[in-house]
Amino acid sequence: MKHTLFAAALAASALAGPLSAQQSGAPEPMPAQGGMMDHSAMDHSAMNHEAMMGGATVSAMPTEPGQGAFAAIGEIVALLEADPNTDWEHVDIDALRAHLVDMDMVMTWASVTREATDFGERYVISGEGQVVGSIQRMVVAHAGVMEGKDGWSYMAEPTESGAVLEVTVPEADMARLHALGFFGILTSGMHHQTHHWMMATGGNPHQ
Repeated sequence: MKHTLFAAALAASALAGPLSAQQSGAPEPMPAQGGMMDHSAMDHSAMNHEAMMGGATVSAMPTEPGQGAFAAIGEIVALLEADPNTDWEHVDIDALRAHLVDMDMVMTWASVTREATDFGERYVISGEGQVVGSIQRMVVAHAGVMEGKDGWSYMAEPTESGAVLEVTVPEADMARLHALGFFGILTSGMHHQTHHWMMATGGNPHQ
């Protein structure tokens, strides 16, 4: 009986013919010309993207451009190019780069010692070679910009090996000052982005 049913099923299948790709749910074959695959119908951009990503399937491309100074300058350049009113005669990307080099020098290579004062702390920042100039420019400029903000007082002066910075704060802010230390203080204020824009467009934010 089983053999009879199986034979009948085979006969019915032969009469009906093979299922089409759409009926079976299988993907349709690529159109061919002369036995060769038609590459004009392929999505080469997707293939190149997949090859660049090592064959991995990704939903989005990376956004981090890499080194910090490269990213900062790239952001400024994008803003300048997007503004039809940009005065290219006054744009100075080299000045911005020089400032970013100073930032990197101080944050990476400067040495700092500190001591407590009556209502604050005193920092002696030193370095060697090009780091000395970077320290002097960064510390003096930052003190000038931040003076008086939130009741904090900044006194800075250059030295042969860098600079000295003394910060005086309200008594309630002593713990915060100590926790920040010199490097935290140097990054505080969130004014750097505005300064970068002014430098790139030919201004002097430290005047």
